[in-house]
Amino acid sequence: MAIARHESSVSADVRALLSQIHPVFMLPPLAASWFGAAVAGQFAIAIGALHMTAMFFAVYTAHVKDGYVDFYRRGEDDDHPMSMRGCRFALFGAALGFAACTLSLGVIVGPGATLITLPTWFIGYLHAPQLDTNPVTTTLGYPTGIALAILGGFYVQTGTLTPAAIGFALVFLVTLAGVKIIDDEQDYAYDRSIDKRTVSVLLGPRPARRVAAALLFFGLVGVLWGTLGGAFPPASPLAALAFVTIAVIAIRAEPTIATMLLIRGAYVFLALLFVAVWFRPLSGIVLPDITVLGPYTYLTTEIFFGAIALGLLSYADALRRAAFTIAALYPIAYVWDWYTLEVGVFEITLRTGHELFGIPIEEHLFMIVVPALVLGIHETIRTVSADSTVADSDATADSSGTDSTTDNSA
Repeated sequence: MAIARHESSVSADVRALLSQIHPVFMLPPLAASWFGAAVAGQFAIAIGALHMTAMFFAVYTAHVKDGYVDFYRRGEDDDHPMSMRGCRFALFGAALGFAACTLSLGVIVGPGATLITLPTWFIGYLHAPQLDTNPVTTTLGYPTGIALAILGGFYVQTGTLTPAAIGFALVFLVTLAGVKIIDDEQDYAYDRSIDKRTVSVLLGPRPARRVAAALLFFGLVGVLWGTLGGAFPPASPLAALAFVTIAVIAIRAEPTIATMLLIRGAYVFLALLFVAVWFRPLSGIVLPDITVLGPYTYLTTEIFFGAIALGLLSYADALRRAAFTIAALYPIAYVWDWYTLEVGVFEITLRTGHELFGIPIEEHLFMIVVPALVLGIHETIRTVSADSTVADSDATADSSGTDSTTDNSA
């Protein structure tokens, strides 16, 4: 039986089978499996390798099935290296390999290992044509597979799940969903022409990009929640910070560049989280104790964040607008603050002890700094978004002008 479509030889068949291993999409699930094992702490390499192999067969199934459907059923691809029988042979072989690994995990670890591993194959097999036409499943398919790879890699080592494992899985599920929305934006025109309902087709490219940005934001903030909540190691936010730096640039780029940056950023994110959970570089480092400032501690923090607020408002040229808003808000904040202090809702210890109009002077400053910081962030985002829109409009106008000139010349 010829596996290769264009040649008939053993070497051609091997090349055709290997052609369905796409490293960009294959490596993350395999790395996620080992990341789950790293979160578990001490792990058995043989068990980890067995689970990683199961992930390989699941993703290989997705690649073969996707290529088969796109070329032989939908006619989307111009060529395919495997024959129709070759695709079916590869699918059958991958299914056998996955079944062998999954059943072995069930025997060695327990039935839970089988149950947590099995869904990854169904996600891969049903990706096309069942799951890749719905905006929810086409977005969450690959991220769900990564999340399950993390959970499975952890479970096969420990026989249980912990908040840390679940938390990391959720972080990658949400973050990669944002990446996938932007990835699908590359095929917006074609997907729309064949009524393929991705998020970009359903909402439009610009609203879909905002949804993607929100998912990236909440996924990375989830790292902060997990760290301060005690589930993640102390160095985890550094991984999120590295990804944020890349995401801020990518979210304003055109779809192809944005996808390239975000995928590579996700690799960096996973690698730094692996370092954080395995080596725990910041464990044992004590937070700076600013209480040495004594009664000036609260005032110092307000001056620090007030300086940031002032810088943001100056950048956005919004000092005057912010001043009016803060002035309108101040009487409400003053009464609210006075009442909560009067009835004992909270108490401020590290303060100067000086009061003005019945409340500490620090609280007067607090009622200016907090709304100023909120307005500063809001106005800065608005300014950056406006600059991006103007740049896009100018690029479109330049492109139209070039096309027009070309047409007139012709």
